[in-house]
Amino acid sequence: MNTITGSQRSFLFLQGPHGPFFHRLGKLLRAAGAQTWRVGFNAGDRAFWFQGKSFIPFTKDQDAWPETFEEIVKSKQITDIVLYGDTRPIHAQAVEIAKAQGLRVHVFEEGYLRPYWVTYERGGTNGNSRLMDIDIPTMRKALEEIDLDVPEAPARWGDMRQHVFYGALYHWFVMFRNRQFRNFRPHRDLTVTKEFQLYFQRLMLMPFIALDRIIATSRIKHGGFPFHLALLQLEHDSSFQSHSPFDTMTDFFELTIKGFAEGAPQHHHLVFKAHPLEDGRVNQRREIRRIAAEHNVAGRVHYVRGGKLAKLLNDARSAVTVNSTAAQQVLWRGLPLKVFGSAVYEKSEFVSTQSLPEFFANPSRPDTKAYKDYRHYLLETSQITGGFYSSHGRRRLLRQVTDMMLAPEDPYDALRSGNAAPRQQLRLVN
Repeated sequence: MNTITGSQRSFLFLQGPHGPFFHRLGKLLRAAGAQTWRVGFNAGDRAFWFQGKSFIPFTKDQDAWPETFEEIVKSKQITDIVLYGDTRPIHAQAVEIAKAQGLRVHVFEEGYLRPYWVTYERGGTNGNSRLMDIDIPTMRKALEEIDLDVPEAPARWGDMRQHVFYGALYHWFVMFRNRQFRNFRPHRDLTVTKEFQLYFQRLMLMPFIALDRIIATSRIKHGGFPFHLALLQLEHDSSFQSHSPFDTMTDFFELTIKGFAEGAPQHHHLVFKAHPLEDGRVNQRREIRRIAAEHNVAGRVHYVRGGKLAKLLNDARSAVTVNSTAAQQVLWRGLPLKVFGSAVYEKSEFVSTQSLPEFFANPSRPDTKAYKDYRHYLLETSQITGGFYSSHGRRRLLRQVTDMMLAPEDPYDALRSGNAAPRQQLRLVN
């Protein structure tokens, strides 16, 4: 019987989700016998890593990062790297070097099956995930020996306020305590000051945003018209930037409204639902109204600021998106879905291949049995119960994912070989 241990393992943490999740994970890995190190690129990274002796500040120009990374790997005898999101430049460079040297690459991301799961994979996520090359028959074969009930997705975001709070706090440290990291350059286009302002503004305006959302949702629900749902995502999100054909979200607005105007029955409406963390850096409502007016459908196009997706999906006829993970809830309900970017759920069995006007005119329904098998496969492999930002979510996540990181096989190979760890049952009561 193999014992899960961290002996002779040395984990190097790069940038993680805002908050103390990486610190807590490192603590458990050290308890298992592993060594842990953390590279910090700014004061926000340092603020949430509470073991100072293992913190390695990177203060050079970013051009020196690949060489510095290789030096750290050699001097600390690194066997594993841990990161959140694999497309930001410092992570993409590290992943390329780590793979060339045969290191294990542990990648965390927001859950493919949000809101109450987190994604853990090795090598890459989203468009770089192994799921892109695993077909439905292969998934079904791996599930042959498993006959358990599959938990339903709760229709709530478990830690929104904590997410916004830690984001604002992280950027506060970068703004006011970053003297040591003068060469730090954020991976997004906005300045750190602007990022902080947007997080703080979002935190303060949450009650007013909620009121605006309630009013907009009520008008749609009581309008009595059939409608299609467009699921928006953050324009600066890695999935949108790295795995979609669009440069901006406005490009998606243009294509979607044009297709709707050309194909949808004249009594149908189109509803754009903003991402729950949309911070207003682009006035989406104004852009949507402008484009809708140009295509003579202004009275049939609506905008909703965030909120629970279930309230709109329960009455929608279909949905379109670039590659939002929220599309999983569309498929779970058996609704037709059209996507434009690369996504782990982009399988021919349940994603429409119709042109956009054809889709709005008469959308083809997904193979719901195939999607249920796909969803079951994810819940047995890369989707871990819990979250990064609330203390309750972190506890649930850490109980499961630490052993998965220490295991010799990645989640997909472990299921295929019969060595997958027992899964936690989802409980909705905190």
